[in-house]
Amino acid sequence: MDISLIIKVAGVGILVAVASQILNKSGRDEQATFVTIAGIIVTLMLLISEIGALFDLVRMVFGM
Repeated sequence: MDISLIIKVAGVGILVAVASQILNKSGRDEQATFVTIAGIIVTLMLLISEIGALFDLVRMVFGM
């Protein structure tokens, strides 16, 4: 795992939190929810290769 991946996830989290707060304060709650969901999807897309590597490692360790 690389430190750049952690920084990317943290950056996405900060951007989503700021955008969500701005949208909530301006009364656009639905858009804030969509921004939050989009942030979760982007983060999962960043982590999908690491999650796959984790499953491969677990499979290798337990001999499945």
